[in-house]
Amino acid sequence: MISLLICVVILVVGYFVYGTYVEKQFGIDTNRKTPAITKQDGVDFVPLKLGKIFLIQFLNIAGLGPIFGAISGALWGPVAFLWITFGCIFGGIVHDYFSGMLSIRHGGQSIPEIVGKYLGNGVKHFMRIFAVVLLVLVGVVFVKGPASILQELTGVSAATMVIVIFLYYILATMIPIDKLIGKIYPLFGLCLLLMAFGLFGALLFQDYTIPEFSISTLRNLHSNPHTFPVFPLVFVTIACGAISGFHATQSPLMARCISNEADGKKVFAGAMFTEGIIALIWAAVSMSFFGGVSQLGEAMAQDGHNAAWVVNIICNTMLGKLGGILAVFGVVAAPITSGDTAFRSARLTIADSFNINQSKLLKRLLVTIPLFVIAIILTKVDFAIIWRYFGWSNQVMATIVLWASAVYMKKQGKKTWFIIFPAAFMTTVVVTYILVAPEGFKVNYTISYSVGILVSLLVTIWFLYTKKLLRTT
Repeated sequence: MISLLICVVILVVGYFVYGTYVEKQFGIDTNRKTPAITKQDGVDFVPLKLGKIFLIQFLNIAGLGPIFGAISGALWGPVAFLWITFGCIFGGIVHDYFSGMLSIRHGGQSIPEIVGKYLGNGVKHFMRIFAVVLLVLVGVVFVKGPASILQELTGVSAATMVIVIFLYYILATMIPIDKLIGKIYPLFGLCLLLMAFGLFGALLFQDYTIPEFSISTLRNLHSNPHTFPVFPLVFVTIACGAISGFHATQSPLMARCISNEADGKKVFAGAMFTEGIIALIWAAVSMSFFGGVSQLGEAMAQDGHNAAWVVNIICNTMLGKLGGILAVFGVVAAPITSGDTAFRSARLTIADSFNINQSKLLKRLLVTIPLFVIAIILTKVDFAIIWRYFGWSNQVMATIVLWASAVYMKKQGKKTWFIIFPAAFMTTVVVTYILVAPEGFKVNYTISYSVGILVSLLVTIWFLYTKKLLRTT
């Protein structure tokens, strides 16, 4: 428990101290009008109250991410605590703050447009396709999972539940953000927080033993350590809660609703910090509930036992009847709310790419309907293999956003080291992962690590060369 509490304290201090440093380096302007004011259209650009924006942003970026990712990451042991803690502070807070604030500074634009401005048109076109594909995949996967669970709960066929969920998605994607998302998301966000902090209280006052940091525990505790090394697999497995490129696709939604730049830290960095706390709690609960890391691995290795099963049994056991209700929320409502904002982000990304005004319903339908036709077709596809690549693709997006943020800061003549550090680290992670991972090229570990470090050094040198160019232009 002491190790967990230390990590929580470090995260809290990190948000208030390092988060403030990041905000200061960015340089907010409280007198500058935001897109929510200058572009107000009653659909996507709608000023909302700070508390509501925070809860929507939190649920947008969280969903199942800090729960399922933390449970899977717990299979490596307490090293997961370290990645969540320091990844969140030095990577996630920087990434999320800049992806949101850059959108505010660029008229609420989607992340591919912003990245293209600083990394070139080639990267912009790549990111447009990359982002939309990822968002549609997220939306589709978050249809099939909840539909199967609702079938078990209600007896209604999964096919019918898929139709019902898609109808909700279409509604949530097109109607003004304050009419549906703005009303129900804050409530769901509070439920997600209630579930996590209820479990935290159970850890404190019930008889559970959380592994502490020691020489014997700060190593790879995975049941198959040779096939699943800590680096880079933990850094891709635990994304939400540490750093996640998916967040960059969601932040522009709230960037269009913030009325003052001073709220950026509370919304973007604050939601990321809160997600880090949630991930720490779930990693700790997962390691302790079954009696240890190895026991968690044995439980999840059984047929039909996955992260959703872990959420269900933990909540029902540790929180009683209320936990059962919250567990249903965790494995049904949370993914659905991630799915609808994924489709909404996809609509806005396409609209930004082709300059399609979204104030009129007909034009929103023009973008939305083709997306859902494709999505419905994709529900027939087996995502077991494709989904393995999502974690890696997610971190690739985060890496690209960090480098774009570094270029932005350099063009402003400001410090960049605090962005270069996580950008270079994540470059090493994503290159090494795709080379060494079972679903990648299965290259020798030593070669993969060496190539990952080399690519990271080359990209960093490129940035330093760009820095010199920027000073002369």
